[in-house]
Amino acid sequence: MPVAVGVEGNGAAAGRALPAAVGIPEKKDQAANRKKRGSTGGRPVSHDAELYEKRNTVERLINKLKAWRGIATRYDKTPASYLGGVHLRGVMVWIKDLAKCAEAR
Repeated sequence: MPVAVGVEGNGAAAGRALPAAVGIPEKKDQAANRKKRGSTGGRPVSHDAELYEKRNTVERLINKLKAWRGIATRYDKTPASYLGGVHLRGVMVWIKDLAKCAEAR
């Protein structure tokens, strides 16, 4: 019986050839998906570049806020103290960015 050595499990043609030669059937949903995509694998999803840029900015800000352990773990007992922590961290991030802008000038 042939042995597959170093075959990636990403659905590549090389990975499908050996099981087919041995007689192992292919899952129907995988075959249907590959048939639907065709030989090119499908086109990338279109996106709005401006909207993506804004979304990316918001995500980076949220990651900066979550770098502070109290916000990331929601350790505060009351919503008011949590919101105060978010405001405090937001001001800290804002001041740090202002300092970077001042250095660039």
